[in-house]
Amino acid sequence: MQEKYTFVTEEGLQQLKDELEFLKITRRTEVAAAIKQATAFGDLSENSEYDEAKNEQAEVEKRILELEQMLKNVKIINSNETSSVISVGTKVRIFNNFLEEEAEYQIVGSTETDPFNNLISDESPIGKALLGHKPGDKVNVVTPAGEITIEVLAIL
Repeated sequence: MQEKYTFVTEEGLQQLKDELEFLKITRRTEVAAAIKQATAFGDLSENSEYDEAKNEQAEVEKRILELEQMLKNVKIINSNETSSVISVGTKVRIFNNFLEEEAEYQIVGSTETDPFNNLISDESPIGKALLGHKPGDKVNVVTPAGEITIEVLAIL
């Protein structure tokens, strides 16, 4: 089985580490306190506070495991490095023929995706289609709305 890397910038790596630290130190303590308080109410079989706290504990532990796994397989991307082809970390200007407009995006790993700030995942239809292309290339992208053509104008 091929390892799945988590592509992140230096800032993204720090955010993942900060979230993991918060969950381990703060949230675990808060959830443990909520469980302790809920057990004080007595009968656990009909104790919704206890059930809710245990569910929250499971979610926190699940996220901790996810973050730890991501951090084991992290690959740092350098967003300041310019290349002749699009890769994770690349900033690119494109022309979307369907919308008839230009747009600028940075291709990032899935943990840093923020479409409202033009950060698109390397796993998204557009991000995946752009990988390996260079300025002047026309790329067909299959999206949920149908197939569109994007022209790569520049790597920034």
